Amino acid sequence: MREPLRDRERLVHMKTAIERILRYTSGKSYEDLVSDDMMYYAVVKNIEIIGEAANMLTPSFQQAHPETPWKMVKGMRNYIVHEYFQIDDIVVWDVVKNNIPELREQVIRYLTDTNWDEWESQRIDT
Repeated sequence: MREPLRDRERLVHMKTAIERILRYTSGKSYEDLVSDDMMYYAVVKNIEIIGEAANMLTPSFQQAHPETPWKMVKGMRNYIVHEYFQIDDIVVWDVVKNNIPELREQVIRYLTDTNWDEWESQRIDT
């Protein structure tokens, strides 16, 4: 069982990884991403971190926030980890440009709008 107490920490991890991705890719193009190995792998690693942190969120937190496609977020992490040498660069760029900004807004909203005292008072996730 995952503790609800950990959900806030996982969201902070997600927010940090998202902010890194946005910082690394600010003002950059797809060509910049694929031509710079260091930037590319930094972005991919942070997408992996986002997926792992999302996977560690309690099921009840995920269910309480169905507007986020949790299965897709976690699936992207699995794709990166298990298909590490066949990652589609276009998919990575699409995630960076089209999904990361929206996910950032959702994570920030969860962090600011959740009544954490109430949420964390729950003993275990069911």
